[in-house]
Amino acid sequence: MAGLATVFGSGAMTNSIPEIENNDVLFVIGSNTTETHPIIGLRMKKAVRKGAKLIVADPRKINLVKFAHLWLQQRPGSDVALLNSMMHVILREALEDKEFIEQQTEGFEDLRGTLEEFTPEVGEKITGVPKEKIIEAALLYGNAKKPGIYYTMGITQHTHGTDNVYAIANLALMTGNLGKESAGVNPLRGQNNVQGSTDMGCIPNQYPGYQRVDLAKIKEKFEKAWSVKLSDKIGLTATEMTEAAYEERLKAMFIMGENPVLSDPDINHTIKALKNLEFLVVQDIFLTETAELADVILPAASFAEKDGTFTNTERRVQRVRKAVIPQGEAKEDSWIILELSKRLGYDMKYNFIEEVFQEIGSLWPAVAGITYGRIEKWGLQWPCPTSNHPGTPYLFKGGFPRGKGAFSVVKYRPSEELPDAEYPFVLSTGRQLFQYHTGSMTRRIDAINAVAPEAYVELNPEDAKKLGVSDGQKVRVSSRRGEIVLKAWVSERPSKGMVFIPFHFKEASANVLTNTALDPICKIPELKVCAVRLEPATK
Repeated sequence: MAGLATVFGSGAMTNSIPEIENNDVLFVIGSNTTETHPIIGLRMKKAVRKGAKLIVADPRKINLVKFAHLWLQQRPGSDVALLNSMMHVILREALEDKEFIEQQTEGFEDLRGTLEEFTPEVGEKITGVPKEKIIEAALLYGNAKKPGIYYTMGITQHTHGTDNVYAIANLALMTGNLGKESAGVNPLRGQNNVQGSTDMGCIPNQYPGYQRVDLAKIKEKFEKAWSVKLSDKIGLTATEMTEAAYEERLKAMFIMGENPVLSDPDINHTIKALKNLEFLVVQDIFLTETAELADVILPAASFAEKDGTFTNTERRVQRVRKAVIPQGEAKEDSWIILELSKRLGYDMKYNFIEEVFQEIGSLWPAVAGITYGRIEKWGLQWPCPTSNHPGTPYLFKGGFPRGKGAFSVVKYRPSEELPDAEYPFVLSTGRQLFQYHTGSMTRRIDAINAVAPEAYVELNPEDAKKLGVSDGQKVRVSSRRGEIVLKAWVSERPSKGMVFIPFHFKEASANVLTNTALDPICKIPELKVCAVRLEPATK
């Protein structure tokens, strides 16, 4: 999907948050939106109140299902089969946008051939979703004038996560729902300024602005700007770094604002990897579980203690202003980076923080028109190439960067680790409303802990009955990598054979259990599917 690589590769929404309210169909797949993105969830509810039809595809009966016209309860890891079956129906009913396909895309005939086998009957067999619901979802989306697709890590955290994203893009391309208002493909970012981090080159194969490190002209441009020779060698992803440390191929690591000891799969494996390092530096605002393993800890400033910009999930660059002075020895991230660089022999000379942003604009045309003055009160969305450009609420109006959008042939393949006689349940992990990520901030707040004090495992009532487990009882959950003990929450939310555990709680961390298997393309781990066993805990 080279024509869409900058957007889908970066995780950016093609459209804007305010446009959600004007969707006539919302297709939410692999996103527990009201708990993980509650503000966007409110926009979705407003759209439904205005008459929009909401399709929710999720293995669990998440809260958003209450507002849905249609709930597709697919088996975990079967998203490609579901999406391909929907596209099969759209083609059968001649709902594809023939003019858009002919004028603005390529590779469609190859995809058409692949979709022939994914009938609704085949889709039902693989996904568990009744064929009638697959057909209804396809007709709703295919007949919509302004349908938007929304997804998060329920789509990406699989060994075939890239295939899932390609299938979503195929659906939008086939129906001509890219390049227009209140439509598009909209991945919702999981943490503050993740979008800004990837925009600025925190990706092993790209400089700021999604410019590849292995292209000679790009490398020469950055060498000239920075007055230094640069490597064209593609680096390691975060998950690959952990494996390299485990194998003692990586000797040192600098971790900023991440807590992989709790957030990465197979925690015991991650801890062993970090302990194998000769030198570990952790820069964070609190003493996290990862920082406890560090040789050097650099205390960082929080968002309210620094100046700069954040870029949100809709590509909006926003000002951040220092409201309070950092406490104790804490320093702004930018100060730490500049000091380290100088002591390592490369003196970065900036008189004030906006000079950094000005340099970014000189090297990445998409933000060249954004200045601190222009975003003093309200942010601007890239691309914004000139000083009088209003920003871009939605992408691909009038065409794609490469000329034509490319379809990708995607076939269903199962998850890496499926249930068996020894481990008969599928575990999926994720977030819940009242805690955030690894809990390094939210679990320090008494009011939040009063509402969400401890870990739990959600399981279906029929499964609980077979296991002899009652609500609130302690259970042992085991996988091939470890085991944890936590309370059972007997609930209709998960389907039979599936369990769910939030990963926020270090005393019963879901990621003790999860699998390190990676998507071969983007190297994201399969946190949404692994095989586990449940049994009542004897103590």
